[in-house]
Amino acid sequence: IGKTFSPVSGKQVKKHEVNDVVNFINSLLDDTAIYIMAPVKKHESRDWNAELNLLSQKGYNRLLLKNKLVKVDDIISTTKKFTPGKNPLHIVIDRIKVNKTDRDTQTRIADSTTTAFFEGDGECAIWNNSRIENFSNRFELDGIEFEEPTPHFFSFNNSYGACKKCEGFGTVLGIDEDLVIPDKSMSVFEGAIACWRGEKMKEWLDNFLKVAMKFDFPVHRSIRDLNKKQYQMLWTGNEYFYGLNEFFKELEKQSYKIQYRVMLSRYKGRTVCPDCRGTRIRKEVQYVKIADTDITELVTMPVIELKNFFNQLELSQHDNTIAKRILQEIKNRIGYLCDVGLSYLTLSRLSSTLSGGETQRINLTRTLGSNLTSSLYILDEPSVGLHPHDTGRLLKVLKELRDLGNTVIVVEHEEEIMRTADHVIDIGPEAGIHGGELVYNGTFNDMIDKGNTITSKYLNNELEIELPKIRRPFTQFVELTGASEHNLNNVNAKFPLNVMTVVTGVSGSGKTTLIKKILYPAWQQQLGNYIERPGSFRSLNGDIKSISQIEWIDQNPLGKSSRSNPVTYIKAYDNIRELYADQHLSKMRGYKSKHFSFNVEGGRCETCHGEGEIVVEMQFLADVHLVCDECHGHRFQDEILEVKYKDKNISDVLNLSVDEAIEFFWEEENIANSLKPLFDVGLGYVKLGQSSSTLSGGEAQRVKLASFLGKGNSQKPVLFIFDEPTTGLPFHV
Repeated sequence: IGKTFSPVSGKQVKKHEVNDVVNFINSLLDDTAIYIMAPVKKHESRDWNAELNLLSQKGYNRLLLKNKLVKVDDIISTTKKFTPGKNPLHIVIDRIKVNKTDRDTQTRIADSTTTAFFEGDGECAIWNNSRIENFSNRFELDGIEFEEPTPHFFSFNNSYGACKKCEGFGTVLGIDEDLVIPDKSMSVFEGAIACWRGEKMKEWLDNFLKVAMKFDFPVHRSIRDLNKKQYQMLWTGNEYFYGLNEFFKELEKQSYKIQYRVMLSRYKGRTVCPDCRGTRIRKEVQYVKIADTDITELVTMPVIELKNFFNQLELSQHDNTIAKRILQEIKNRIGYLCDVGLSYLTLSRLSSTLSGGETQRINLTRTLGSNLTSSLYILDEPSVGLHPHDTGRLLKVLKELRDLGNTVIVVEHEEEIMRTADHVIDIGPEAGIHGGELVYNGTFNDMIDKGNTITSKYLNNELEIELPKIRRPFTQFVELTGASEHNLNNVNAKFPLNVMTVVTGVSGSGKTTLIKKILYPAWQQQLGNYIERPGSFRSLNGDIKSISQIEWIDQNPLGKSSRSNPVTYIKAYDNIRELYADQHLSKMRGYKSKHFSFNVEGGRCETCHGEGEIVVEMQFLADVHLVCDECHGHRFQDEILEVKYKDKNISDVLNLSVDEAIEFFWEEENIANSLKPLFDVGLGYVKLGQSSSTLSGGEAQRVKLASFLGKGNSQKPVLFIFDEPTTGLPFHV
């Protein structure tokens, strides 16, 4: 229902169909004589006489010239070289009298109009002796040919709709404003513009300072405190000075010199696309509007404003009939986003910038938008990343799903969700090899009264997580000031050292942005390690150098390979392979440490390449995993499995849990010590050879911590940053 408007005149661009012409003709009085005509357009390769000759051969014999009808043959025979000059020339397709009730007349009008559109290259005209009414089925106005809107036209995931400059990514490689002006707390006079600091380039700064008083520019005011017009002036310049844009154009012109190429590369980075302004959609979509609003404005609105826009949208009866069902779906989905507490987001926000809780709730919104009934919903820890404040909203949505006639199964550790459940199934008693039993199945109240499980004991306060009696004081700290990215609004925060600090707040308040997008990369840069460009901030000060390194421990998978597992990740498997290579049978056969590795050729089963299973790819179905026929899931060749230590071969060892392996290798101190960090972080139940892809986010995070603990103590202090380490953990763990 979007209407296209010309950026030149602001008029609506319309495309006429045959029906529009027929309706116009029927609006005239019956028996009105009309002429259906097409404008004559001369082909480049022909003169006017040849063009008229061709029309005569097609059977057309009358022209409208200077508001008079003339015969085509008369012009050809009397004029040696005819030219209409500036006068429009129309060929008569048909002449007819209006008759609204006669079906044959109506059919004839429609057919003649179709022919006129064809002969006139998308244009036709109706003449009734008093005036000419022009029609066009080409989508153009003011000399501009506009694109006809289609769903793909508004999609940046489609080559048709994606911005041509950035190809739908929203960013391009250009001059990065943050690199040109890295410290926005400085003023122009103090040297805030980095590219104007050199001995030679300082001429640009000097020229600017000389003329700044002529247009009242505050050279002593910090860049951050400049208004939008003043900041833009630095880049665009004015009649008194050349701005930064002109400065970099000059560098481009002299880029044949290596020093200028080096200088340009220093200030280039990923910047917002100037064509689409980061919306990723081609700029022509801005010509298509609903209620004077284009789609780029809608996707950059906060969801709560977007909801108000659609609730207050007033449409004509015709447009409302077309869009009624679509609008209902849009309102439902936007409503769900607000219900789960995401009303502050914009639809154009990149998924990679969302926190874990925000991502989880968006996935939930997508599911809720389907409006299914009599269905089974299975949610795996939907409260991940949610603040207790937001759990109530989540519960409200889950109850709505249930009340629609659906069954909702939730895998969860969150106490509030367990207390709200109609039915509870408790699996235990503990983790891994110590679990796998149904320890309770019933209502929550009965679980509290009669249940004798670890979960119930925490819920009825028989067990509890002890609070520390002494809180550690701190003297050293790092202070971050002026953090302004996404939801953060000029935040100042102190981070004490040598203590455990928790960053908390409601979901979407900016915790992940503050730590992951600003503090972590900014601190790494101060230590000389470039990770990524940090978000906007003013300064990072304090005891930065007292930290030797920073360990970011998140819940991403340990490795992309399906052969990756905890024991290889923490490097404990190296010692185990050395032990088996030292066995008497190994020395007799010449086996080395590599023969006991499932990652390289030598001793592994080459049929499954050490995987233990064969993956059969199905074209339209999920892949099928079959146990390898050659090694029967043992991963190694039979002769390798003949090498044993305490009656266990290398495959048997990989099937041991960490607890069992520490006991099994108690005589091999180096192996037992290398496995102990896994036990210390609560992963004693995990099997040594368990694929990393089967570990939960919380388990993967603890394996990473165990890997660092296994390296031994560092001489200098290390900063550990954990991203929601309690994810997937019950009270007991």
